[in-house]
Amino acid sequence: MGKIMLDVKDLKTKYVTRFKEDVYAVDGVSLQIEEGKSLGIAGESGCGKSTLALSLMGYYFAPLHYMSGSIEVDGRNISNMTPDQVRKSILGTEIAYIPQAAMNALNPTQKIIRFLEDVIHAHDPKVSKKDIYDMAKERFEILGLPESVLQKHAVELSGGMKQRTVIAISTILSPKVLIADEPSSALDVTSQKMVIKMMRDLMEKGFIKSMIFITHELPLLYNVTDDIMVMYAGQIVEKGTAKEMVFDSLHPYTYGLMGSIIVPEAGTRDVKLTAIPGTPPNLKRPPAGCRFADRCKYATPECKAFAPAMKDIGGGRAYRCSMSLEQLKEVYGRD
Repeated sequence: MGKIMLDVKDLKTKYVTRFKEDVYAVDGVSLQIEEGKSLGIAGESGCGKSTLALSLMGYYFAPLHYMSGSIEVDGRNISNMTPDQVRKSILGTEIAYIPQAAMNALNPTQKIIRFLEDVIHAHDPKVSKKDIYDMAKERFEILGLPESVLQKHAVELSGGMKQRTVIAISTILSPKVLIADEPSSALDVTSQKMVIKMMRDLMEKGFIKSMIFITHELPLLYNVTDDIMVMYAGQIVEKGTAKEMVFDSLHPYTYGLMGSIIVPEAGTRDVKLTAIPGTPPNLKRPPAGCRFADRCKYATPECKAFAPAMKDIGGGRAYRCSMSLEQLKEVYGRD
């Protein structure tokens, strides 16, 4: 086992609405990422993926609130740090974040080089502008962005170039963990391929030590990450290698996700598309039993009464369901 870059144990965070209602968006999530590894997190909209990404940085602002659990980055616990401590010593160097709609994250009135100056000076005000420019020029060239981009405004760049520029800015300080929240969404296929290749290159060249890639497209992760976790209603319901999750999914929700998506991979073309009925539960009042029970055609009265724990079946493989491995294989028609 390699060095652990990110170690999260039983993390719970919530939103507090203006009516003082609690929304339990991340409920007991645990995960680990080794140096040199990438983890994909998938699930439908509203399952808590983006909230988990924000929570992992330990940078809490209302309406998001930390409840309990621990977050360690390279052995350093950041759970109880103040926002100012996190901003000065964690963000950018330990953990970097690429937000959703990253193409709209750049202030159109500033040149790209100014963003890089702000990021670097936030950690070391003594670095000269010339050194920053030289550092940025070298990094941009490595990532396939011309030096001229540094002197341009965001409105002068194409969508793909904006996305790659945001990734370059986020990783300029070579973070130990990069959290990418749907970095390829809203891009055409060619731009998606370019962004994914660039992120792989960042890993291979050692500019980032580990990566979390978040998306609602489970099959996409097969070509991007080493391992995958599937999230539903604030909880992790299954985890395993990318190959296991795509071709041998266990939890009924993961199985339903794969059945509802056209996948161009070999061995999946004869599978008929199916839909997952119903809607996710209200996280203001989570159900007492399995959170997927009302949408699961295999659910029993026991499923609706008792919440299942994660079942570890070895090799980093685990799932959250009351059915045994043998029962799941039987209902899916597998040997």
